[in-house]
Amino acid sequence: MSKQVAVILSGCGVQDGSEIYETTLTLLRLDQLGIGYRCFAPDIEQHHVINHRTGEMAEGEVRRVLVESARLARGDISPLEDLDAVEFDAVILPGGFGAAKNFSNFAWAGSDMEVLEGLVEAVAPFHESRKPIGLMCISPALVPKLLGSGISVTIGHDPGVSGAISAMGGLHRSCGVEDIVVDFENRVVTTPAYMLATRISEAATGIFKLVDRIDEMMDL
Repeated sequence: MSKQVAVILSGCGVQDGSEIYETTLTLLRLDQLGIGYRCFAPDIEQHHVINHRTGEMAEGEVRRVLVESARLARGDISPLEDLDAVEFDAVILPGGFGAAKNFSNFAWAGSDMEVLEGLVEAVAPFHESRKPIGLMCISPALVPKLLGSGISVTIGHDPGVSGAISAMGGLHRSCGVEDIVVDFENRVVTTPAYMLATRISEAATGIFKLVDRIDEMMDL
């Protein structure tokens, strides 16, 4: 049986959900490596809806994270509460500001953030059973509250975000867009992706490295 990876999404679109290119590149690389995957998302309302053409909030518009995430998964998606770590060998969280707005309140609370309880319940068993966990873009900022303190991660080199990670007890490592940071002890792999990327090819290099390392770690 092939390796199986859970991919957790936070909506659809960089400003209010999962970053579309990051998600697609993750799924592409998993498929290229012959790794099975299934997408999950919490069945909750988005914090808000952003018009991605203007960058402005769509007043009065309400969308649900699971329904929007289904756009990325071509409809093949399950509620986050159905994710059972026993059935998977690893988990990956693409970036996008849904991680800071729907998975948590990091976007406005910073180092005082709280993480969605359902996300903690879904991801903690992977950490407890030492299954690899991959996060990219802004998602690594969740790690201190999601998995615990003392774990090395990267979001690139943004001083504000890296400072918040340190304030929460995390260990931030500066990193280029095309590279990854690996915490071997905690089996956590992170990459800056669109925290730094200016082209899809730049994001692809780091994301492919992340998925490749997750693949290697699943064998260990």
